[in-house]
Amino acid sequence: MSKFFYKAKSLDGKVKTGSSDAESVRELAQDLKGEGLILVRADSNIEKVKNGFSIPFLSRKVSIAEKMLMARNLSIMVSTGLSLAKGFPILAAQSKNKKMKEALLDIGQEISKGRSISDSFKKYPDIFSELFRSMIQVGEESGTLEDALNVLTLQLEKEKEMSSKIQKALIYPAILVTTMLIVGVCLAVFVLPKINGFFQGLNAQLPMTTRIILGSGDFFMSYWYFFALAGFILAFIFLSLVKTKTGRIFIDTTLLKIPYISLLVKKSNAASFIRSLSSLLSSGVPLIKSLDITSGIVSNYYFKQALSGASKEIEKGKKLFVSLESYKNLFPYGALDMIEIGEETGRTSLILKKLAEFYEEEVSNAAENLSVVIEPALIIVIGAAVGIFAVSILGPLYSVLGSI
Repeated sequence: MSKFFYKAKSLDGKVKTGSSDAESVRELAQDLKGEGLILVRADSNIEKVKNGFSIPFLSRKVSIAEKMLMARNLSIMVSTGLSLAKGFPILAAQSKNKKMKEALLDIGQEISKGRSISDSFKKYPDIFSELFRSMIQVGEESGTLEDALNVLTLQLEKEKEMSSKIQKALIYPAILVTTMLIVGVCLAVFVLPKINGFFQGLNAQLPMTTRIILGSGDFFMSYWYFFALAGFILAFIFLSLVKTKTGRIFIDTTLLKIPYISLLVKKSNAASFIRSLSSLLSSGVPLIKSLDITSGIVSNYYFKQALSGASKEIEKGKKLFVSLESYKNLFPYGALDMIEIGEETGRTSLILKKLAEFYEEEVSNAAENLSVVIEPALIIVIGAAVGIFAVSILGPLYSVLGSI
């Protein structure tokens, strides 16, 4: 299953762009035909590797920080009137990412040949999101490219800020878990075999828990290569499944069922959706196209379905908040009410911007509190493990030494 970015036309000549999962271009064309659309162009975002094989976690990715820096610098170049054909080689020289560097150099060459900026960016859907490309296109067509780039820079800054705070909240728990695993492996490799040999030399009668722990140490030492290989295979399978539709649905369903995590997922996806929609609307992108683009930006499968469904309802003449009403369980309390107020007052873009700022702050606070929620649970687990080890190993050890 591949993800295709497509351009299609309806029977009345209207152009529609979007993204969809399909096995092939032929299957995509059939799916669009069922919706009354004729496929014009389809581009796959699968990165082709020379040897035909790619490892999910070793693929080169362009960070949000790289794209944010590029958008900011490009905005400055546009404001100063610098020729873009000369500007893109400068942007490429500033980039530290090889993939980004190659893309920017190629875009500069395309522009020097007379191709439009937006069409040049469309060659790289795996680097620049549909939101990025659409806002560039609208800015270029309306003569407000500098403003569009400034909005894009702000959008990327907010995305980076949210991502950084969530990662920061998970650093300490990750360090605790990693340390616990390292200590456990060291005990199994260096300590338990010696203790086991000591007990066996004395023919001591050991409690069941002690025999289990010592036996697990021996088992690990005998089959350590099996654990290492199994860990690598499981990690590879997990990272591969995450990229499939079935795997993504399973993970997203699970996340929405975990009490505290569910609220964080809803708020982060709502913030991403509302911020993106506000940026697109303020740049002059039509609502239906904005929803189609935004559905490709949100990470959760059910949010994607909600936005795609809302887009179809709006095509029938319904308002945005009415179209999202059937998916209200996905959105934080009050979000749809604020969208309704925005539509009724004609200030949708402004209210969405304020609402995005509110939920981004909420996500920030929730992320900071995430470690507070996780840490006590980890401390209890570590304490229990230390307690079991002390009772099972040190207790019999002191008893044997005392009898000697």
